Amino acid sequence: MIKINENYLKLQASYLFTTISRKVEAYAKDNPDKKIIRLGIGDVTLPLSKSVVEAFHRGVDEMSRAETFKGYGPEQGYAFLREAIAAHDFQARGAQIGAHEIFVSDGSKGDTGNFQELFAQDLKIGIPDPVYPVYVDTNVMAGRTGVSAEGRYEGLTYLEGNSGNGFVPAPPAFPLDLVYLCFPNNPTGAVATKAQLKAWVDWARQHKALILFDAAYAAFIRDPQIPVSIYEIEGARECAVEFRSFSKTAGFTGTRCGFTVIPDTLQIWDQEGQGHRLMDLWNRRHSTKTNGVSYPVQMAAAAVYTPEGQKEVKELTDYYMANAKLIREKMSSLGFEVTGGENGPYVWVKAGTDSWATFDQILEKAQVVVTPGSGFGTCGQGYIRISAFNHREKVIEALGRLETALQ
Repeated sequence: MIKINENYLKLQASYLFTTISRKVEAYAKDNPDKKIIRLGIGDVTLPLSKSVVEAFHRGVDEMSRAETFKGYGPEQGYAFLREAIAAHDFQARGAQIGAHEIFVSDGSKGDTGNFQELFAQDLKIGIPDPVYPVYVDTNVMAGRTGVSAEGRYEGLTYLEGNSGNGFVPAPPAFPLDLVYLCFPNNPTGAVATKAQLKAWVDWARQHKALILFDAAYAAFIRDPQIPVSIYEIEGARECAVEFRSFSKTAGFTGTRCGFTVIPDTLQIWDQEGQGHRLMDLWNRRHSTKTNGVSYPVQMAAAAVYTPEGQKEVKELTDYYMANAKLIREKMSSLGFEVTGGENGPYVWVKAGTDSWATFDQILEKAQVVVTPGSGFGTCGQGYIRISAFNHREKVIEALGRLETALQ
């Protein structure tokens, strides 16, 4: 008899976005004449840019010729991409990150979910609430939690975000081992100031804690005073790992490429108190479980850092941020309390008392798909997340429908 991993039985019945998909499919089946507009799951709608596609083609063409064919590449990523990332995303902003500290992958979702494999089972883990579900669910799968009670798992410490703190939790007055942070935030769209991130870095150094910093939406920051990378904060190299993605930055949701940054100064300890470089452990895990990202995809990603690619990324992210501005302004004008939409592509709206009831109301009356805030944690109850990732004309149409449905 084959026995299952019992930790999977602790998981809530369905992944948030799977539940949304099933609800929408059922509604579409029952209402085939209704045109549904999706402002829920954060998937991009604009195509890959010209320079990215051209580089992609060059990579494929090279694979078609014997003299330029590539077999297995370095699991950590090709040097040309890692060097471009280090120079443009970090060194240009005064963050001293080297190419050897960068690990290319198929996206930050997998990396943020898999990184917990490196750590002991009895860690004290801090999870923001509301939060991207992957951080929680992967630790549940790994057996670091008890069962879920009233929407929260036993064994996790929840760091509450709310309108009072701008959905940026402060460091707790007690130690933890591992803390997940995400800024610009998914789902709230909130961003952390330099002072707020400095408080977290100082806290982590004091308690020898590790911050897992998800910066997948860094390219959407428009305020020059907001840090784009946690490594802009003094001391972060001693206590933080950063995750980045090309998914939203350059429209790679279907192409898949991202990277993780691990400073070579970061250490964790075994039971005897012996230090081990975290980079070496991740490299061992990474090399064992993946053969890396394909050469054409890495060629396409590297094109993002050319002058033309940088211009295209700015145009693409500006387009979505203009959508976010429309959403924010419309929901504010309707009298709703809103967060986000200024330095991130999500608008977080306090829309009622029950998030799923609001989701159902909007789907039924407006045929618009949003994301129920309670799916991101108990502090999300009563909120909805509206995504800016769609075509402008559809966003405008959806907002018109929302105005009618929510009045």
